Amino acid sequence: MKILRRYMFNRLGNFNYLIGCEKTRQAIALDPLDGEHMLQLAEQQGWQIKLIINTHEHHDHIEGNPVVAAATGAQIWAHKNALGKIPNVDHGLVAGDVVELGTIRLTVLYTPGHTPVHLCLLAQADDYNPQPVLFSGDTLFNACVGNCFNGGDVDTMYDTFVSQLLPLPDETLLYPGHDYMKNNLAFALSRDPGNPDALHWQQQLADTEHDDMPVMTLGQERLYNPFLRLHSEAVRAQLKHDFPHLGEGDRDVFKALRALRDQW
Repeated sequence: MKILRRYMFNRLGNFNYLIGCEKTRQAIALDPLDGEHMLQLAEQQGWQIKLIINTHEHHDHIEGNPVVAAATGAQIWAHKNALGKIPNVDHGLVAGDVVELGTIRLTVLYTPGHTPVHLCLLAQADDYNPQPVLFSGDTLFNACVGNCFNGGDVDTMYDTFVSQLLPLPDETLLYPGHDYMKNNLAFALSRDPGNPDALHWQQQLADTEHDDMPVMTLGQERLYNPFLRLHSEAVRAQLKHDFPHLGEGDRDVFKALRALRDQW
């Protein structure tokens, strides 16, 4: 499995992904915003796009669907709850489904929170992938999580993290739907000013362009992403300056962090 990640230079900072099987030369277009760009990228690689998958229904994750589908005949797949919300979906996915294309095997995780229809895709480590890979859409970003503004729910997002993401191994590579890493690291440091890992990456990435952002592991994220550090005494102590009556539960910490990030 070869993953091509391209930054879209749009206002929302989207990443588009082309996931290719180097054996069969077939590919999956994940969340295409710029359909023409995805077609050109596939042509450069000598790949044939056979499938389009959308993590959720927001326009910046589906806008390129018609162009790619018309040019390639690729079917559009999304979570079954997205039927009627994403135009022309051919197949509804559910948790546990395995998407197979050549040597590509992607397991569907149902991850509501950002929206009720959101899914993530997990590639397990195997003979073709030395490390697990998570395509997280707008659920998990570098140093942050997705918002819940447009039809989402923060309690549901927390439940998704506990049940679907926290159990994943540290070596899992993270491919999010957007690049907000620099801003998110600044937020992380506002919540945990002495965090050495957040400081390190803020300095390392100060002059890094969007397309050159490193692919991080969940193990690395757990060192500086406050939403993955809910037990941190430093994070909790800082939160109590803003929320003096903060509850002791992880859900309370998660929701307080999300409320602050909403205004960041």
